Amino acid sequence: MAEFEETLSFELEDNRLLGLVYGGQDIHLRIIEHKLNVSISERGNTLFISGAKDDVSAAERVVIHLYDLAKKGFKVTADDVHGALGSLERYEEEHHAPFTGDIEPLQIKTRKKILKPRTVNQQKYIETILKNELTFGVGPAGTGKTYLAVAIAVAKLLEGEVQRIILSRPAVEAGEKLGFLPGDMREKVDPYLRPIYDALHDFLNPEEVVKKMETGEIEIAPLAFMRGRTLGKSFIIVDEAQNTTSVQMKMLLTRLGQGSRMVVAGDMSQVDLPVGMRSGLFEATQILKDIEGVGILEFSSEDVVRHPLIAKIVKAYDKEVQRRKGLN
Repeated sequence: MAEFEETLSFELEDNRLLGLVYGGQDIHLRIIEHKLNVSISERGNTLFISGAKDDVSAAERVVIHLYDLAKKGFKVTADDVHGALGSLERYEEEHHAPFTGDIEPLQIKTRKKILKPRTVNQQKYIETILKNELTFGVGPAGTGKTYLAVAIAVAKLLEGEVQRIILSRPAVEAGEKLGFLPGDMREKVDPYLRPIYDALHDFLNPEEVVKKMETGEIEIAPLAFMRGRTLGKSFIIVDEAQNTTSVQMKMLLTRLGQGSRMVVAGDMSQVDLPVGMRSGLFEATQILKDIEGVGILEFSSEDVVRHPLIAKIVKAYDKEVQRRKGLN
């Protein structure tokens, strides 16, 4: 066994919160141990962390962060642990130095819950959306691109900063043909917006969602229906934007009106456009990257917060893509 450089002990004052911080069967502590290569033991409300100095310090900050979340009334989960660890890793990669600050995320307050970012990039994403009129969120599934955008949109609607939320996506999908589905265009597209509907119900009471859709405060607008409109005092969210063409993307972006904010989210590894057709999302991020008022946030597999296995799956696929490029 390697010789440890340091052992640190500290107390968590409120015994009632220890179960939340430690997790069932101390699973949260085991995750921290595995990720940071430290040893953690507890005696009541006193924790003992042993390992290399920087790793011990990082583990202490993660535990204190989880404790602070519990004190604020949050139900601490394994996702919070992975998110805090991801934040540490991202900071150290960017600054080439151990993380020494507090892990204090922004909070988004909606009717039903208070949402907090779980990674450094999620925090940056929220900051980017709040700062810019147009934000592109690009990266793999499970990173919270659309979910966080919906939360901010709901918060802005409740605060009266915008008058409506508009949800849209291109009618292109993997392995399915909309023309064979029953109903009009909205009825055809609705099933593909299910994740956004689910997010809305996480932040608003069900009867509120129905009422706001009836009054037009929440509007489902398939991309084809956006042409010719000018969208003022609106929060526009475009999901699956990797499947927009160049013409569609330009049309979409020029719909932005006074007092509006737009978030365009997509995953460039899941483009379902015909072979040889360039994604409007990729093109837009290249053309608009230096324009003031436009923010671009790129997520990676390290930001996946749904389940640790998803991050591994995304990494494996990314690795295979790079292998194939090497063969060409």
